[in-house]
Amino acid sequence: MPRGAPGAVVLLSGGMDSATCLAVAARETRPIDALTVYYGQRHERELRSARALARHFGVRRHVVLRLPLAPLLRSNLTDPSKRPPRPGTPGAPPRIPATYVPARNTILLSIALGYAESFGLGRIYLGVNAVDYSGYPDCRPEFLAAYRKVARLATKVGVEAHRPIDVQAPLQNRSKAEIVRLGTRLGVPWGLTWSCYAAGPRPCGRCDACRLRANGFRAAGEIDPSVTRGPSASPTKRRRRTSSPSR
Repeated sequence: MPRGAPGAVVLLSGGMDSATCLAVAARETRPIDALTVYYGQRHERELRSARALARHFGVRRHVVLRLPLAPLLRSNLTDPSKRPPRPGTPGAPPRIPATYVPARNTILLSIALGYAESFGLGRIYLGVNAVDYSGYPDCRPEFLAAYRKVARLATKVGVEAHRPIDVQAPLQNRSKAEIVRLGTRLGVPWGLTWSCYAAGPRPCGRCDACRLRANGFRAAGEIDPSVTRGPSASPTKRRRRTSSPSR
């Protein structure tokens, strides 16, 4: 199959995975555009991180799109009256958590697909992960494989030009520790990223996103500056590698 057009749009939430995904995309192709969608999630704090990361990596265009979808997508992340649940009991049967947002990645990818085709970009990057993750069904390899078929069958460039827009998920099969190591190697400014589901001034340390992030930094032997120095820490100061967890 002929190679697609250069350039990419990155779905940038402001979290550690999307930041690393942006760093990977910036290394692999140009130009890079970033798309951040605020769909009504409680943690709007991510938008500040997304803007800072877009500036840091010098994206060509950063689009912040506000879609009032919260009344339509029932989830603990879109209902401010509910608190994000704590991690489940170890050993209990896995269940899709209450923080799952119905069809979120399908919606975000569809927006990115239309954007990529409109602006002649050959790839979409998103930071989904199916190793150390919350169990969301739209983060699994099966979902990405199905959506690549959609991108081929539902676009003009896929049908007429036979240059389907590729959907890249470079973190799909990496553990959180591997993502931390990769991001550090690519110069991700961890102090600018935000992962917490809660809407507080600092990471809560209790929600699933905080737990996965903490475990990743701990396993990688890295210090998380968003915890040790606060979320507004300077990205220019290099962290000192440690041989053991800092907690």
